[in-house]
Amino acid sequence: MDYAMLTLRPLACALALSLIAGLASPAADAAKKKAAPKSKAPAVANACTDFYGNANADWLRANPLSGAASVSALETLANNARRQQLELLNTAMTSPQGNVQKLLGDFWASGLDEAAVERDGSQPIAPLLGRINAIKKSKDIPASIAALHQVGIPVLFNFGADIDLQDLERHIGYFSQGGLGLPDPAYYTRTDNDTRQLLAQYNVYVQKILTLTGTPKEKLAAESQLVIDLETRLARASKPLADLRDPRANYATVATNTLGKTYKRLQLGDFLKAQGVSDDSVSMANPALFAEMDKLIDQLKPEQWKVYLRWRVGDSMAPYLAKSFRDAEFDFRGKILRGQREQPARQQAVLDAITLAAGPMVGHEYAARYLPAATDQRAEQIAQQVREALAKAIDADTRFSDGVKNEARAKLGKLKIEVGTPKRDLDYTVQPMGRGSFGSNMLIASTWRHREEMKRIGRGNADRRWDVLPQEPSLAYDIAQNRLIVTAAMLQAPVLDMSRPESAQYGSFGALVGAELTHGFDSRGRYVNAKQEVRDWWTPAEVSAWDALAARVAAQYSAESWPGLGSVKVNGNQVRDVAIADQAGVELAWSAYRAAQPAANKDANQTFFKAWAGVWAQQLSPEAAAQRAASGIHAPGQWRTNIPLSNLPAFGEAYGCKAGTAMTRKADQQIKVFP
Repeated sequence: MDYAMLTLRPLACALALSLIAGLASPAADAAKKKAAPKSKAPAVANACTDFYGNANADWLRANPLSGAASVSALETLANNARRQQLELLNTAMTSPQGNVQKLLGDFWASGLDEAAVERDGSQPIAPLLGRINAIKKSKDIPASIAALHQVGIPVLFNFGADIDLQDLERHIGYFSQGGLGLPDPAYYTRTDNDTRQLLAQYNVYVQKILTLTGTPKEKLAAESQLVIDLETRLARASKPLADLRDPRANYATVATNTLGKTYKRLQLGDFLKAQGVSDDSVSMANPALFAEMDKLIDQLKPEQWKVYLRWRVGDSMAPYLAKSFRDAEFDFRGKILRGQREQPARQQAVLDAITLAAGPMVGHEYAARYLPAATDQRAEQIAQQVREALAKAIDADTRFSDGVKNEARAKLGKLKIEVGTPKRDLDYTVQPMGRGSFGSNMLIASTWRHREEMKRIGRGNADRRWDVLPQEPSLAYDIAQNRLIVTAAMLQAPVLDMSRPESAQYGSFGALVGAELTHGFDSRGRYVNAKQEVRDWWTPAEVSAWDALAARVAAQYSAESWPGLGSVKVNGNQVRDVAIADQAGVELAWSAYRAAQPAANKDANQTFFKAWAGVWAQQLSPEAAAQRAASGIHAPGQWRTNIPLSNLPAFGEAYGCKAGTAMTRKADQQIKVFP
């Protein structure tokens, strides 16, 4: 039941989510401020020295780490969204409004009833095991494989919908490697001591699940070896994980009408029909692997296949069944593979399960409950105004040649803005769940979600849905579909607080929109043109100008230290792409704000900048800071706040900062993404 596997997306950059929780750290001046006398230094002096610390002083005092690795304004937003989901599910359980809420309420209730889950034992998977145990001949195996995929249990291989790299306006089905119980094919073939020890621990886990799915004690050792033998054969024909990182290397179209003849034993033509897929082509980048599977259907005895399929069902469903299943799964996957010390609380585990199997259902109801029409409309209005500011900036950009400007204008003209929920809704027709069996409800919900996922395959379906759920805070530019996506959960404080002045809404939400829209026209967006073709539409002149800009931005960040890490400097080259977007976002939001409110006073202007700072408020432990300094692509919040503003003359004017101070660079040192 692993949708990360089921819907594996080769085009990993299709949704680049640049807003993640935990991106800032308190300024040293803010720490000093806590110990200072109650009388404050002049506000202008503080703002001109460290605006982040000045603007977020109250937040930083009110939000200590208290043992956590990080605390941030965006983490608070995410926690609030989670609280809202729990509130929604509890309400759906007691007084549902409509069919979808009835489904969710029953699902939630069945998961929270641990006594019922325990009584249920392995009954939810009994029909699946019964079908597997009924296999008599090799020709019966492919139909069982297809049936398990239909209920969201990908066995033997993965099959999911993703962008067609030759036509970004459609999704095709991707046949890709899978079917292994270990996360890396190399674990099955390496001979070092650590790997052999892991394989031994894995063998123990396989035996536990086989016991729970019907294997007698005297056959455990032999049957677990049958599982590992089959998976080892798959692993040997699979690509190393490093080879899966390049989308184009894992994309190769094949006519679907040839699959039945090429893979007669595996019956892939019938497999597609069972999934409801009738498209004329699919992607299969490793045909040698599928040829090997095709041979194994006949080469291995049906008994070995039955053991393997039973194991895959038990392993996939273990987190949703009785305690014996859950404990076995956690002892290996939780403790050994994920390094977890204890299982999540029941409420969190059930929420995670519902998100996996019925997340779009929750999103549908979440938006209806927590996204007022006025907030939705305001978000779209600001986003459109920032888009207009970007159009003017492109027109005035001296780095772009006329031909490149024309392409950029055309691309911006086609850019879509989607707020709250996807424009195309789902079909919520699903078998009633009831409150009797949580495991059965997982299968019902995942069958529904798989069905809806398969509908993404085909022409005209590329923008059918998002790859993020409405109840998950996200604001992102989808490069493949040339659209801005803003989820319902993102439209709350500190991103879009309808109780704050309009200037604040531009400074937070507007600036984040500007940062994301920039990605359609930066060094990444240059690779997809206005026609949604994968083609570099820049000339060497634009590339050279952008590289020069990026080097200057990297140098600004590299000059600063990570708060709390002493002499550790920010890696400017590591954070520069996000830093450029931040700079552009503030510039575009300021332009949109001034166009909307040309007569705004000083207080309103200051509120704009305070809102930007408030997005990045954060406390980090030294360990978390060190980890992010080493590998993170985001600068600490102090510099995400201060550096873009120090490059913006309007900030210095709003706070009366003199040129050459920390927050107002001299004119020849200021950087603008859109000069």
